[in-house]
Amino acid sequence: MKAKGALLVMVYVVCCWASDVVGAVEDVWITDDCIFEIVGGPDEPVIKRGDPGTEDINGGFEGGRVLKHNGVYHAFPTERAGIPGGLRKFDRINTRIAHWRSADGLKWQRVGTLYKSSGRVTTIAEDNPFSDRRASLWAAMPVYNEDEGRWNLFYVAYTVNMEIPPNHSFGRIWRAVSTVAGPDGLGGPYEDAGIIIEPGLESQHWEGRQGVDSFFPYKVGDKWYGFYGGAFAIPDDRVWRVGLAEAERLSGPWKRLGPAVNPIRTIHPWFVENPVVSQLADGTYIAFFDGGPASFGLPNMMGYTLSRDGVAWSKAVYIPLHKELKQWWHTMRTTLGVIDEGDNTYTVFFTAWADIRFHQMGMAKLRLKPEKLKEAVEKLK
Repeated sequence: MKAKGALLVMVYVVCCWASDVVGAVEDVWITDDCIFEIVGGPDEPVIKRGDPGTEDINGGFEGGRVLKHNGVYHAFPTERAGIPGGLRKFDRINTRIAHWRSADGLKWQRVGTLYKSSGRVTTIAEDNPFSDRRASLWAAMPVYNEDEGRWNLFYVAYTVNMEIPPNHSFGRIWRAVSTVAGPDGLGGPYEDAGIIIEPGLESQHWEGRQGVDSFFPYKVGDKWYGFYGGAFAIPDDRVWRVGLAEAERLSGPWKRLGPAVNPIRTIHPWFVENPVVSQLADGTYIAFFDGGPASFGLPNMMGYTLSRDGVAWSKAVYIPLHKELKQWWHTMRTTLGVIDEGDNTYTVFFTAWADIRFHQMGMAKLRLKPEKLKEAVEKLK
């Protein structure tokens, strides 16, 4: 399985990233275990090329989180800004963490930029202090910190070397704190408060050259856990996995869990990326994640996993949006989280590739099936 995964990853890196190969969704990944039914969604992206606010975004969106606060949707996507008139490869280097908002989830207004990457690449192969460690910024995850009474924003900062896969390497997770106290400080501005997890002596082999590539914290009782990701371990384990870190406080210090837990293989053995965690009404934890593209031999669908204790996670279930909605995308990418709208209805936002360059943002409506959730939770016991 490992050798097959390594081969598929190399094919994906060479083909899909280089030329945006279009892959079909295979029904083999679709099961009857899904706890949601798809009940609606627009026939086009909710933010697409040419919409107000996208004028200087060359490559669209990928990663981040969407929240609903005081009846308003707030999105914190990574904008693949690129260089005006520049090559497509720069879309993944010159990035911005932005804030968008919407009253209905369909029409969006860009509020502003929270952080901008340096865009400076390096020719050094190692994790060297002389390399720019904020060359590319991604995956902003706002989480409210009750202890501080302020929003915290977690995001990853990479060193970039265009000659060595995976190009974005030695990820460091920054914690930033809103300068505006209270729940209404969601939009920031934010000030960096330090790095909470990074490559070093505590790194685990599976985190690879790219790790740490994502981070999402969630509270279980009096303790915090955080999904964190990695990829491109040497020599041949080029797969995307996640593990868990723990802390007594959201601000840290954060400590990786040991090999009895990390990496988590129960969800999918070699591809889980950018999980975003919520809790369902019955207390079950649910993490939505990027399930991987078809050209990688993967579902080309968003996936989710369930947990009762926040540590042991179930096998992935994939949601076939393409079966019920007009499929304006060819490759599904990052899930931006799910929002509980009440009455067992949820809104999920995602990014997806719709053309050769511009990655757009979509939305779908789901309805929870209580009987299916009960069956799934029973299996977790």
